[in-house]
Amino acid sequence: MPQPIVVVGSLNMDFVVQVDSLPERGQTVSGRGFAMLPGGKGANQACAVGRLGGRCRMIGRVGRDVFGERLTASLAAAGVDTSHVLSTEGEVTGVALIPVEAGGQNLIVVAGGANLRLTPGDVEEALGSSQGGLLLAQLESPGDTVDAAITRGRSRGMTTILDPAPARALSPALLGAVDILTPNESEALVLLGLGGSVVSIDDAAVLGRRLLELGPGTVLLKLGANGAYLTDARGGRHFPPRQVEAVDATAAGDTFNGALAVALAEHMDMADAAAFANVAASISVTRLGAQSSIPTRAEVDALRR
Repeated sequence: MPQPIVVVGSLNMDFVVQVDSLPERGQTVSGRGFAMLPGGKGANQACAVGRLGGRCRMIGRVGRDVFGERLTASLAAAGVDTSHVLSTEGEVTGVALIPVEAGGQNLIVVAGGANLRLTPGDVEEALGSSQGGLLLAQLESPGDTVDAAITRGRSRGMTTILDPAPARALSPALLGAVDILTPNESEALVLLGLGGSVVSIDDAAVLGRRLLELGPGTVLLKLGANGAYLTDARGGRHFPPRQVEAVDATAAGDTFNGALAVALAEHMDMADAAAFANVAASISVTRLGAQSSIPTRAEVDALRR
């Protein structure tokens, strides 16, 4: 039987506008195709779990406003348990401003709102006496809350998955409690205190080994158009991407994480889980928006046959 999955994290309303090219500092550009879409890294990952057939519970906060109602309803429609998405008096729901250029690259500015009121106590109460399963967290929630989610999840026998985004330095204690770390290239460089860029699979292999030395049990490096690179105690393996025409990469990483959790909850081994997540993410980049881009299980399975 598949294991349950808990997602601790953010819920944001995304304001998305398409542009020919992303603006430079101080530049004004013309946009088109404005859309207001449910998002937030935590909610996106929970939505992906639900759409892909996983048993998911979301822990987070929204404001007492129409955006909070829409975000909660979107998750419920995907089959996610929202009983621990808390309505927060005196705070607005989080929002994200996202220009997307031709080819799918974007910029994201987040105003956290009620997400910043999520506390370790909220997580403790929501987890209750839970034992086993998987726990996903990201970094759009307060640092002490993320620490509590990962460490308390680990103490309950849960497989802990951390998406270290938005990028920032993390403590050795937190990284040591992470079973699976899933950074993209820029986040990996921040964690290691490095500059530069990832230009080859050999670079990804080096980063994976160095990240593993920080404490997590497994590192799954998301490489965008270059797929993903898995590093664990047995070595490294590259998972090439599917070739697609990208429209919007906004929730590709979140789709990857949610799909990874679903596959592991179904007892796939790590290599099969990474391949499953790669396919799901490749579908998401062909569509506009965050949760609106996440595929169903039937769509992913059709491409894995």
